Amino acid sequence: MRFSSFFRTSLLAFAVTGVLSTTLQAKQAREVGEPEAATGYVEKKAFEANDYMVVAANPYASWAGKNIIEKGGSAIDAAIAIQSMLTLVEPQSSGIGGGAFILYWDNKNKVLHTFDGREAAPKAVNSHWFIEGNKPMKWIDAVVGGKSVGVPGAVKALELAHGEFGKLPWNTLFDDTITTAQEGFKVSPRLAKLVALDYHPGLKTFPASATYFFPAGMPLKEGAIRKNRKLAKTLKGIAENGSDYLLKGELAEEIVAAVNSADINPGQMSVDDLANYEAKKRSPVCGTYHEKRICGMPPPSSGGVNVFQILKMLEDKNIGQYPLNSAEFAHLYTQASALSYADREKYIADSDFTNLPFAAMINTAYLERRAEGISLEERWHRARAGNPYAGTEIAMGTSMELPNTSHVSIVDKEGNAVSMTTSIEFMFGSGIMVGGFLLNNQLTDFSFSPTKNRFPVPNRVEPGKRPRSAMSPTMVFDEEGELEIVVGSPGGSRIVSYVAQTLIGMLDYGLNIQQAINLPKITNRNDYTALEKGTPIIGLEEPLKALGHNVKVIDLNSGLHGIQVKSGKLIGGADPRREGIAVGK
Repeated sequence: MRFSSFFRTSLLAFAVTGVLSTTLQAKQAREVGEPEAATGYVEKKAFEANDYMVVAANPYASWAGKNIIEKGGSAIDAAIAIQSMLTLVEPQSSGIGGGAFILYWDNKNKVLHTFDGREAAPKAVNSHWFIEGNKPMKWIDAVVGGKSVGVPGAVKALELAHGEFGKLPWNTLFDDTITTAQEGFKVSPRLAKLVALDYHPGLKTFPASATYFFPAGMPLKEGAIRKNRKLAKTLKGIAENGSDYLLKGELAEEIVAAVNSADINPGQMSVDDLANYEAKKRSPVCGTYHEKRICGMPPPSSGGVNVFQILKMLEDKNIGQYPLNSAEFAHLYTQASALSYADREKYIADSDFTNLPFAAMINTAYLERRAEGISLEERWHRARAGNPYAGTEIAMGTSMELPNTSHVSIVDKEGNAVSMTTSIEFMFGSGIMVGGFLLNNQLTDFSFSPTKNRFPVPNRVEPGKRPRSAMSPTMVFDEEGELEIVVGSPGGSRIVSYVAQTLIGMLDYGLNIQQAINLPKITNRNDYTALEKGTPIIGLEEPLKALGHNVKVIDLNSGLHGIQVKSGKLIGGADPRREGIAVGK
């Protein structure tokens, strides 16, 4: 079965996925020097708190995290409650059937920890997993069904983090979601819209998904009360037995059966693949920008490396002297972005398989050389990857990453913090539903072609390997090493750009977190310069074309959620393009 026509139309449809919800935010918000709204969406206001703050992509999730902290829980306790709730109320974006990258700031000991819960490829795959008839499959032909499903890792990573930094018992952290799943939640505008668009063939093809999202054959309606008793049962099991309930035993067997017997693209997952999955602690990617310490996730996430690369290559360009919505800013920013994305495509993959140390890519001397060609006089052109690894013969690959993910930012009462980006990849993942939750399609984040010009592509498919991701959970620390910013975003491969632009807005222009999140978005992934539709920057189209840019005015559906620590206050920001809110006390 082919879905090429679906793919052609779906990429044009993200214009309608940025459904806004500002009611709860408006009730709590206090204006902190907001700029005049002049965009195609309603700009949200910064929310202030003194003791703690939670920012998540759905009000149910934000309040679940708030309840945990009110009970004495830590930031990681709150993250567990939020992830379970997002599985219920935002199934199109993330869930326990997917993976996550987590930064955890231990404020007492002043140590940053990272937890890698990225999905892993089953042992039965090979480098030609997405090759048919000697040609790579079309992405949309691979995304639906069992072939695209990786071993889910989010729960295992949260469990690992909880073992070190949890304060409340694990079995108490799922109560809000279990109750809400049993009693029903109100379907959000965004969820209803995405179901109604009917862009995911799997939702109607797979019986469990069709029954849940199209009751009586009709799509879920905004405001309808939807129960999910199967998910309640699953979460009760996880609460009582930990990740083993998901990755071992009866539920694991159900997952394997659903993946391997899928009517579309059956996979080759085994119960051993699930039982042997390990979440990993890794060393964070950190570097200095304007005397601030910028930290993010290492590979297989490209976020930590690429966000820092963009910032560092602009450090000596004094970009802050140009207006944020100017052609000068856009021209310099997109040059740095293109250079970073060129390096990303060629070098970044699961470091357990490539043995390429990420430090070479954020080396100051290397980035100074990369930045030499960035200037206002230079016409924009596609960038070539640099050479941080002398003598390494590898090829540049390609992979498709589309924008359905979720980000959570938390600061608890003790100043501990979580920046977690979590995903099932494409909207509604693989479309396969088991135990009340959707399974991911993250294996399509691998390069479908294992080689190019006879050289290996680092991000090729391999057994047990984790696909590259653009997820960019980030934290920023001041000159004294104190936490200053917690931020991240969904948005597929554009996540890197969304986070980098937000940080520049704060660090170079002095905006608060909400003002920076509200900024009209500009991206360039070493392809074309995208300007956010319905915002003032669409006036840059002609000036940028004159500078060599291929410009497209499109919807840029970021979902940035962040917290700023300033003068003893917590300032929260939630992206107006989605449904998230900041809550706290």
